[in-house]
Amino acid sequence: MSATETSSLRFDGRVAIVTGAGGGLGRSHALQLAARGAKVLVNDLGAARDGSVSGATPADEVVAEIRAAGGQALAHRGSVSDPQAVQAMVDMAMNEWGRVDILVNNAGILRDKSFSKMTLEDFRLIVDVHLMGAVYGSKAVWEIMKAQNYGRIVFTTSSSGLFGNFGQANYGAAKMALVGLMQTLALEGEKYNVRVNCLAPTAATRMTADIMPPEMLALLTPESVTPGMLVLAAENAPTRAILNAGAGVFAASHITLTEGLYLGQGPEVAEELARRWSEVIHREGDLVPGSGMVQSQRELSKAMGR
Repeated sequence: MSATETSSLRFDGRVAIVTGAGGGLGRSHALQLAARGAKVLVNDLGAARDGSVSGATPADEVVAEIRAAGGQALAHRGSVSDPQAVQAMVDMAMNEWGRVDILVNNAGILRDKSFSKMTLEDFRLIVDVHLMGAVYGSKAVWEIMKAQNYGRIVFTTSSSGLFGNFGQANYGAAKMALVGLMQTLALEGEKYNVRVNCLAPTAATRMTADIMPPEMLALLTPESVTPGMLVLAAENAPTRAILNAGAGVFAASHITLTEGLYLGQGPEVAEELARRWSEVIHREGDLVPGSGMVQSQRELSKAMGR
């Protein structure tokens, strides 16, 4: 662990929970948090990419790696889509270490199909794991973090949600929903020093193994994404950020509001809006709203100040 002992980005005394941490991104996240001083609860159901459960115990393997390097870790095998299992996971951390400082909602599965071929079961399962799994985890730690006056929550969103991707209507919907959840929890947690962010990773894991050529996969290591998670989970973390990370490249995504155009009310407004559409979507002067109220405030200001 000597390579990171001199690092200024440390997590000594912090307790972190990482879901879906038996492999890929979650494993990388858990190992790095532990290497930088955190006590880590490693959650993994041992499920295949589509969510089917095998007899493997990858969480135990990651815990063994952490302990072999001198760190402290516990394994928890349970589905994030089961609220009772999630509560048991948080209880395990609290019973062992007495606090939870960081929650990295990383667990996920895929059921990719075009919307025409996708069953409602496929859609619901993805929402249950990605969205509701993150909701259950965040709810289970929320009051703990508020009482501590400290908490860092990282949601794993995706470019598929932010920008769309063919064959991933279920996944994209769940991932964009996490952005909405993050926006509100960041506002509600602000006065309690609970900071909430989203990480949009691109990484070569079993989730992406058959959708990218080998030369690209070689660049997209989970380890190249984890620095982004570390910053979002750190003591001086931002809040309400959407960080894109892959192949060592980091960028930010923003949901913005354009200046807008007052057209009033009346029978011809739809036709006028259609004619002046390019003005409505013009990006000059757009902003990142501090909350959803900004939209209504802008609308009323324009309507009353015309």
